Amino acid sequence: MSPEKIVARSLSLLTWGCLALCVIFTAGCPQEMANQPKYKPYAPGPFFGDGRSARPLVEGTVARGQAQLDEHLYIGKIAGMLADTLPFPVTRSLLERGQERYNIYCTPCHDHVGQGQGMVVRRGFRRPPSLHIDRLREAPIGYFFDVMTHGFGAMPDYAAQVTSHDRWAIAAYMRALQLSQHATLADVPVAVRPQLQGTNK
Repeated sequence: MSPEKIVARSLSLLTWGCLALCVIFTAGCPQEMANQPKYKPYAPGPFFGDGRSARPLVEGTVARGQAQLDEHLYIGKIAGMLADTLPFPVTRSLLERGQERYNIYCTPCHDHVGQGQGMVVRRGFRRPPSLHIDRLREAPIGYFFDVMTHGFGAMPDYAAQVTSHDRWAIAAYMRALQLSQHATLADVPVAVRPQLQGTNK
């Protein structure tokens, strides 16, 4: 065998030997990134006296961007009492947003006019009170926000589905619904009154 072939064969054997060693060492290395020393959620652990591996949040912990410090806006109260005003001005766009959200979340039970004859009620679900009874017409607007936030009776809360801003928009629209069913001619702008032919209000 020529010296060139001997050198080539030696290099080939050396290359294969190195590859074999790499494979052996790689297979023998611990997969520290894949097998981390950790506990899965809710798994028990021996470190803490209560046997739980996870620690409860420190009291008063607030997620970033979730510091809801405005009691009026996020709780619907002022100095602990239900608010009788909205935390922002009433505009046409606010009422249109409230109507849109009301039609999505409220009409199945309360219907489009607020009489409590929604589709699920007509299918046997418990009927909610009409929004036009005296008790609800005289309630502060913060009451509606509070009921949407925490639920009431058979009505579940909608805090997870509807943002606080949209809950206020819905409450504003509900006030507009109430006014629409109990308005008098004095509530109509003077320029529009001639268009209301035959009204006795």
